[in-house]
Amino acid sequence: MKLLFYAAKTYDIKSFDSILSNFPDIEIDYIEHELEPRTAILAKDYDAVCAFVSADVSAQTLEILSGCGVKAVLMRCAGYNNVDVDKAKELGIAVKRVPAYSPESVAELAMALAMAVNRRLYKAYNKVRENDYTLKGLRGVLFYGKTAGIVGTGKIGAAMCRICRGFGMKVIAYDVYQNPDLKDFVEYVSLDELLKTSDLISLHCPLLDSTYHMINIESIKKMKDGVILVNTSRGALIDTDELIEGIRLNKFLGIGLDVYEEETGNVYEDRSDEIMQHSVTARLLSFPNVMMTSHQGFYTLEALEAIADTTLNNMIDALKGIQTGNDV
Repeated sequence: MKLLFYAAKTYDIKSFDSILSNFPDIEIDYIEHELEPRTAILAKDYDAVCAFVSADVSAQTLEILSGCGVKAVLMRCAGYNNVDVDKAKELGIAVKRVPAYSPESVAELAMALAMAVNRRLYKAYNKVRENDYTLKGLRGVLFYGKTAGIVGTGKIGAAMCRICRGFGMKVIAYDVYQNPDLKDFVEYVSLDELLKTSDLISLHCPLLDSTYHMINIESIKKMKDGVILVNTSRGALIDTDELIEGIRLNKFLGIGLDVYEEETGNVYEDRSDEIMQHSVTARLLSFPNVMMTSHQGFYTLEALEAIADTTLNNMIDALKGIQTGNDV
């Protein structure tokens, strides 16, 4: 079983190679190139390809992969909105993902972002490094006793609910499906009520037609003044231009983003020597109450190990025609 691993980083290679001896039938070749139409041809004679959330797994890419004999696309992530699933089914290409590698890893980063923007830790760190020990611009608010609104209560959202409860917060949530494991301490409410009453709003839902740009100027205007907004899920849940409008209306105490709409060309790349032309990301970074990280919610030792193990098991199942809960 031959696997071509696209957009391989050092940590990917290390985590997959560390368990490869457990999968003696699998042979992996790693390449730095991202999966897209022009690189899909490199998969000729491979049984499967491994891609990440930043890949272009469009109909065109899938057509080329099919012509190369590829039988499976293995997404080493939970999201698959970049995959043309209908085209894959038409071509008979199995698509599998890693739906839950380490939900606590993402949830912990979400709370870290919330705390960092609340207490201005990024600003405090830089001030002290410059021997400035004044407190100007560093005032935060107490989380204890405040209301946390969690949008989406799957595994990651549920982990965030538990973290917020540990901070002594009242936890409310919105989801189409209520998680029975949370019934003892989470109150499910409408999205409008969550927006209106939450002091902290954290997004943990998939990107669907129904959730695309769910955070827009209309939903922002419903929020409390001084709200903290965190997104560690999918960038396009938020309309970035309208988020900027909300920032200029002084709606937010702070915003923490591990994902954002423009990330496809930036994520995991070093662009420090480039000038970003007409970039909404650059505009976001110009605001003192915005903190952005580089899609690193998954990036813990435990999560990387789980991703590698699940992905390689997915490959075996896909090539044997075995359907599991990891099928897209």
